[in-house]
Amino acid sequence: MTRPRVSALFVLAAGLLWLSASLGAQRAARPIAREKSLYVSVVDQNGAPVPDLGPSDFLVKEDNVTREVLHVEPATEPMQIAVLVDTSTAARNEITYLRQGLPEFVMMLTKPTASGRKNQMALIGIGERHTVLVDYSTDPIQINKGVNRIWSAPQSGMYLLDSIVEEAQRLKKREAQRPVLVSITTSGIEYSNRMHDQALEPLKATGAAYYALVLGQPDTSLAQEARERAIVLDQGPRDTGGYQEQILASMALPARLKVLGNQLTHQYKVTYGRPESLIPPEKTTVAAVKPGLVARGTPIKEETSR
Repeated sequence: MTRPRVSALFVLAAGLLWLSASLGAQRAARPIAREKSLYVSVVDQNGAPVPDLGPSDFLVKEDNVTREVLHVEPATEPMQIAVLVDTSTAARNEITYLRQGLPEFVMMLTKPTASGRKNQMALIGIGERHTVLVDYSTDPIQINKGVNRIWSAPQSGMYLLDSIVEEAQRLKKREAQRPVLVSITTSGIEYSNRMHDQALEPLKATGAAYYALVLGQPDTSLAQEARERAIVLDQGPRDTGGYQEQILASMALPARLKVLGNQLTHQYKVTYGRPESLIPPEKTTVAAVKPGLVARGTPIKEETSR
């Protein structure tokens, strides 16, 4: 009388074990979602930051695959900002505008963030050689002392690519968590003896957003150094979430620096979900859903997204 009942119970238990193992295998096969984040600027047609955006306002893609935006918040982590300024002979007539525009830019970027922390800024001359005018500091008085040291070095050329590499190495040593690189140059002769990828690779490795402001007429030189610099000025900002701007009238530099400072101090931190994978995506892009808005994003380094 008890054997059929025992057999039925045995079959039922075996079936439950099989079902449990099957569900476990399905869970193991299913990709585990993890969170990744970007620092994102969203601006209108006038370059002004757009406030009060949420997850539904952003479109994030990895290698053209859409990811779910989980949450959006103001970016309050402090930045480490390196400003490379052209101090070559070609910049002789632009020094006045550099000195006029940089103090307000410094004041904007050294104000405490919403979290109460302060950004750091360094000022580097790139005429003749990579020259630290003032090292990373949160003190606007000290940084503006560096602004007063901006002079055009006589009979000197520009070393933009060399300076990008050297500053990328310095940012890496500092373990900068939210690095930003800004270059303000002319179309003077480039003296760096580097190919463009030799500058772009260390720049991208730092996770820095690169903003390139170029004063005067575009460089039409056919020299190899000029071509390599042009590629860096074009591709570097595009690949890192920054932008390049050609400022034809140097007197407009103070106003353009103010626009850039306003954008940097009003960024979002956009967090999205992506499946766990051994192969990282080659390209991550972000766009604004609303027409007429432009979004630029810089992926956050792994250490800050944990």
